[in-house]
Amino acid sequence: MRPKIPYTPPSFQKEAFNCPYCNVYARQLWHFVRRYDGYSIEDLMVCYCSYCGEYSIWYKEKMIYPDCTGIEPPNQDLDEEIKNDYTEAASILQKSPRGACALLRLAIQKLCIKLGEEGKNLNEDIANLVKKGLPVKIQKALDAVRVIGNEAVHPGELDLKDDIVTATQLFKLINFIAEKMITEPKEVEEIYNKIPESKKKQIEERDKDG
Repeated sequence: MRPKIPYTPPSFQKEAFNCPYCNVYARQLWHFVRRYDGYSIEDLMVCYCSYCGEYSIWYKEKMIYPDCTGIEPPNQDLDEEIKNDYTEAASILQKSPRGACALLRLAIQKLCIKLGEEGKNLNEDIANLVKKGLPVKIQKALDAVRVIGNEAVHPGELDLKDDIVTATQLFKLINFIAEKMITEPKEVEEIYNKIPESKKKQIEERDKDG
């Protein structure tokens, strides 16, 4: 299986991060913006992505163009509907972290259904996913951010306790669940499918004998 490269959000004058345009982790080149007389404009810089060639604009150490959430993109193996919820949550995170959390809990409910659960009781759904291979630590983390457990918030509902930190954890948990339950099994299946049929039959016969 391919090693997963950690997502590095754009950061002022950092030499490398995930580009807000192409999402590739790449070297970034920083330049001051100069006036016609050669003097640089105070607090204004542009950043050039060495991979895609696009520029981002920064003012007073903050990116002002393009709009960038700083959140890792959704796992590409997620259904489009779930990815849309994820992306919408990222777009409203700074203005409405409670709204983002509501969307993300809804996305987790949809993800459970995608993984063969009923989606009616997330406590039961996650417990079943643990039996199927989801790490127990993820179950505990979902309890901590009130997806499951005694203080669970119903998917789609706003909760006064929710904040940007909670939302950021929910983004990571969705991608982690998708990685463990969808992407990794798919990659293993792809590896197995490349094995010659004669070899597969030998393996199947051996397993029968065992």
